Amino acid sequence: MSNFVAPEVKKFVAWDYVVFAALFLVSASIGVFFAVKERKKKTSKEFLVGGKQMTCGPIAFSLTSSFMSAVTVLGTPSEVYRYGASFVLFFLSYALVIIFTAELFLPVFYRSGITSTYEYLELRFNKIVRLAATLIYILQTILYTGIVVYAPSLALNQVTGFDLWGSVVATGIVCTFYCTLGGLKAVVWTDAFQMIVMLVGFLTVLIRGTTLNGGLTKVWEVAYEGSRLDIFDFDVDPLRRHTFWTIVVGGTFTWLGIYGVNQSTIQRCISCKSEKHAKLALYLNLLGLWTVLACAVFCGLVMYSHYKSCDPWTADFISAPDQLMPYFVMDIFSSMPGVPGLFVACAFSGTLSTVAASINALATVTFEDLVKKCFPNLSEKLSTWISKGLCILYGALCTSMAAAASLLGGVVQASLSIHGMCGGPVLGLFTLGIVFPCANWKGAIGGLLTGITLAFWAGIGSFVYPAPPTKSIPLPLSTLNCTLANSTEALTTAAAATTAAPDRPLLADTWYSLSYLYFSAIGCLVSAIAGLLISFITGPRKGEDIPPVLIKPVCNLFCFWSERLKVFLWCGVRHDSPEVDFEKNLHKVIANETGTDDTVKNNINKENKRQFPDYNPEENSYTNMSRETHL
Repeated sequence: MSNFVAPEVKKFVAWDYVVFAALFLVSASIGVFFAVKERKKKTSKEFLVGGKQMTCGPIAFSLTSSFMSAVTVLGTPSEVYRYGASFVLFFLSYALVIIFTAELFLPVFYRSGITSTYEYLELRFNKIVRLAATLIYILQTILYTGIVVYAPSLALNQVTGFDLWGSVVATGIVCTFYCTLGGLKAVVWTDAFQMIVMLVGFLTVLIRGTTLNGGLTKVWEVAYEGSRLDIFDFDVDPLRRHTFWTIVVGGTFTWLGIYGVNQSTIQRCISCKSEKHAKLALYLNLLGLWTVLACAVFCGLVMYSHYKSCDPWTADFISAPDQLMPYFVMDIFSSMPGVPGLFVACAFSGTLSTVAASINALATVTFEDLVKKCFPNLSEKLSTWISKGLCILYGALCTSMAAAASLLGGVVQASLSIHGMCGGPVLGLFTLGIVFPCANWKGAIGGLLTGITLAFWAGIGSFVYPAPPTKSIPLPLSTLNCTLANSTEALTTAAAATTAAPDRPLLADTWYSLSYLYFSAIGCLVSAIAGLLISFITGPRKGEDIPPVLIKPVCNLFCFWSERLKVFLWCGVRHDSPEVDFEKNLHKVIANETGTDDTVKNNINKENKRQFPDYNPEENSYTNMSRETHL
């Protein structure tokens, strides 16, 4: 029960519903239009992957829109409001992530002709490694999608008065229905439209909020006085929640797991018509990430300037910190019908397509990598019904996970923690395969299991035993100008809160208090190191047996002065061989590693001609112009 009298904040009116519904229908209509149009294509390949002729522009918009969902719109301003603008240091993390993705991971994936990141693991190691990574991806996507469903439901609950859990269930049902339609998965032009809606929503809030609070200079002064601009904290303590090192180092590992080896990112990049376009899409996407981050951080500062003397969270006007942004919107736009509807559309715009794509991807991965492997002779009709059943199953699971998301704290920390715990070890697995030719499949499996065990140990421990307040306490917030309802009750409640001190195990203030941004770094480094050790113990793999297209010779950057040293560090991989030999070597390795039977070998031979992209001298890069790829 609140000890303060909450000011009257208006709810949705008719115009808000009209704006929200209109923008929602436009977004859905674009998806339906492309779905109908692409169904007329002759082959499913053209329908699913756009004929491999996408250019960098729409792909860049699509990438930014997909990873800047309601979690960013609601969570980042709340983080800045409570903890300060140190979140802006993700500018550096994003830059490092895009550079590593474009220069290390993308060239290997693009030139090897794969359409799934897990397909690379089967080419480099074997089917067992691919299956293990697939199962981790399923777990990661279910957990993350639950948060994506929960986040916009918070916004709807605050601004419309619609029941929170009713909204969660409705969102899950709508997304599951989308999946049954087919063809609405990850349409890049829909993502581009949603990106525009998101930016318009942010800019509207920024302009109105800045005007009401005395302009940019005044907002900046209030933020400085409230210690919200203390960005550069070089404390190396890994237990501190946000410092320069946790954000730049830990954030880079976390987002590299999201971008560098994530199926959604790589699938879109390799749909570009050339490697040059794919890289350009990533670098253009970096500008989009920076723009959205800047808007979100400044929204948090404007929100602090507005509530510096009466914090709605401390005063118990809202039930969760992630409701701060929608509460702020309803407050400043109470006299402007229709604008709150625009904000909800902003928060909701990326959610339906993101969740629907996740459910669809889960159903596809499960059917292709699990069901089809066990039952290879299913009829087309039965396969369709199984796929639809999987969509409904995963829709229910993801909706159920939204209930757990409400217990994980802020949506930003919860989503990045999940990406860190699951994505970090997988990032280490791909790094092991791409950078170290000596790694074998036993090392890959052992390293992956070791990395994910440690990452989940730290992550689950941090949820059960949160870090002590000295490591993660929010900056001061005031309720000085809030109308007090009952001072005696307030003091009693505060005293009762301070006396509660649950028992904590020995590791609670050390291992479990590690910054959530380091979960990915732990998983990645442990996975790679353990994988190398196990590979050497069980017998390292010979570089001569590995197709050079599957390895990135990073030593070339450091050994340009010595050709002999460079060749020595290639570990036997024939990077100087003509590319025409790559195909023969690849098929020999697949046959030896996976133990394929005659039928599978024949299929591989059929796919052989289209497994490698051609080199386009005009673009000075590899292209998809003469290749058909299977999905």
